[in-house]
Amino acid sequence: MASTDASVALASAPAEDAIQGDQSPLDDGKPVAPDQFDPQYETSRKEIWSYYAYYIGNNGLTLFNFAPTAFQNLLSQAAGDAGVLRFAGRDRSINSIVLLANGISFAIQIAVFLILGSFADFGTWRPNILIVLSIVAWGIGFGWLGVHTSEKWEIGAGMYIIGLIAYQTTLTFWTAAFPGLARNTRELRDRAEEYSAGSITRDEYDFADSMKRNELSNMAFYIQSMGEIVILAIIVGILFGLDVNASEANNNWGLSVLIAFATGVWLLLAIPWFLWEKRRAGQALPPGKNLITVGFWQLKRAVTQIWKLKQSLLYLIGYFLLGDSLNTTVTVISTLQNTIVSYSTLELTYLLIVGIAAQAAGIYSFWFIQRKRGINTKTMFNVVAVAIILLDGWGMIGVWSQNFGFHNKWEVWVYQAFYGLFVCPWYSYSQIMISEVTPRGKEFLFFSLFSIIGKTSSFIGPIVSSAIIDASPTGNNNTPFYFLFSLSVVSFLLLLFFVDLKKSRREQEHFLEAERILRDKLAAMETQESLESSG
Repeated sequence: MASTDASVALASAPAEDAIQGDQSPLDDGKPVAPDQFDPQYETSRKEIWSYYAYYIGNNGLTLFNFAPTAFQNLLSQAAGDAGVLRFAGRDRSINSIVLLANGISFAIQIAVFLILGSFADFGTWRPNILIVLSIVAWGIGFGWLGVHTSEKWEIGAGMYIIGLIAYQTTLTFWTAAFPGLARNTRELRDRAEEYSAGSITRDEYDFADSMKRNELSNMAFYIQSMGEIVILAIIVGILFGLDVNASEANNNWGLSVLIAFATGVWLLLAIPWFLWEKRRAGQALPPGKNLITVGFWQLKRAVTQIWKLKQSLLYLIGYFLLGDSLNTTVTVISTLQNTIVSYSTLELTYLLIVGIAAQAAGIYSFWFIQRKRGINTKTMFNVVAVAIILLDGWGMIGVWSQNFGFHNKWEVWVYQAFYGLFVCPWYSYSQIMISEVTPRGKEFLFFSLFSIIGKTSSFIGPIVSSAIIDASPTGNNNTPFYFLFSLSVVSFLLLLFFVDLKKSRREQEHFLEAERILRDKLAAMETQESLESSG
C-alpha cells in the first residue's frame, strides 16, 4: 500500500485499490485525490467483463442451491417415516441436521478466512487464492455424481459442509476485487484530475467513487442473474432428458447431474478472469516484516485498531445481526419449500427460474433508480433491510396460521418473486456497504473479516433456530421466525440511526495516516539497527 502522503509515497507497484494520496494541499495549493493512478493497471473493459463472467459461473446453483437440495433429499429418504437420523451424537430431525451442518460449515469458514484474509492484501499472489479455492469447489461439484443414493447421506453431509466452505470463500475473494477495479477505471482517473484541478469538491469525488463501486457490483449481480436464467433453461432440458419425474432414483440422479453441469459451466467461465485479471501489487511489506509474519501483524492491527473505526465497527455489528437473520431465514424457508414441493427437481428448477428472473429485475431496478436519482448507498441498503423484516413477518404468521406463512404451494412461488425483487439486492448492497467502511488498500482483509462475522452469525443463527425447533412441543418449523423477526428489527434500527458513511470516510483517513506514521517509525528503527550492526 502506498503512503497516505504523496511526498513520501512508497516506491512500489500500485495497490489494488489505486495508490492513495494525502487529502491535504501540496505546496502549489492543489489538493491531491485519495487515489493516484498508473495507466499500466487501468481497468480495461475486457477485465471487467471477465470479472462478470466468473460470477455467472459462480452463481450458487452448484453448492448453494442444488447441493443443499440433494443433501436434504438424501436425508429425507434415509430417515423414512421416522423422520429422524443419528447425527452429531443424537437423533435429530431433517431440518435440525441441515441447520447444524450449516453451523459446522460456517464455523470452519472462520478459520479459513483468518488464515487467508490477513495475507491477501500484500504482494501479487492473491489471485492464486481464488484459483485454488475454485478448484476445490469444482472437485466437490463433480463429486456429487457419485453421491445420489440414500445410504450415502453421511458422505453427502461431508460434501455439503465442504461445498459451502468452498462456495463462500470463492465468492468473498472474488467480491473483494471490485473496489480496486472501480478505483482503477478511467472514469475515476478523470474525477481525480478534476478534483486536483479544483473543478469538483472532495464530496463530489467520493460520490463518484461510491457510484462507480455501486455500478460494478450491481451490474455484476444483474449480468450474473441473466446468465443464470440461460443456465437454468438448459437445465430444464437436461431434466426432461433424464426423465426425473419417472422415479425417485431418476430424481436423485438428476440432482447430481445438475450440480456437475453447473460446475462445468463455472469452470469454463472462470478461465477468462484467471487470465485477464491484472495482477496489481497489493500493499508493500512494512519494514522488518516478511510475507509470513505480515499477515499476523496486519490481523492484530485490524483487531486492535478497528475501535478507532467506529462507523466500520457499528456496520460490522449491524451486518452481523442482519446477516444472521437473513442467512437463517433463507435456510428455514428453503427447508419448508423443499417439503412443500416434495423435493421435485423439476419444480424446484422452475421456482429458481422465477426467483432468478425476479432477482435480475430487482437489482436492475434498484440500480436504475439509484443512478437516476443520485441516491446514496445506505438509503438503498435500508430499503432491502425493510424487505427482510417483512419476509420474517411473513414466516412468523405461519406459526399460528396454516393458511399463510409458507404452508402452501402458491406461497413458495410468491416468495421467489418477493425474495428476488426486494431481498436479493442485499447480496450486492451489503458488499458495497463493506467497501464504504473499508480503508483504501485493506479490501481483502476487511472483506475477510466481514465474512468471518457473517459466517459467525450464520453459525449462531442456524444452531439457535435448530434448538428452537427441537424445543417446540409440536416441532413447528416456523417457530424460529419469532427470533428472526426480532433480530431483523433490532439490526435495522442500529444501522438506520447509528451508521454514518461520511464520518466513516474521515475515520478511514485518520486510520491510514496513523499507519503511515507507524511504517515510518518501523523504517527508522530498521535503519538505526542496520547502522548499529554495521558500526
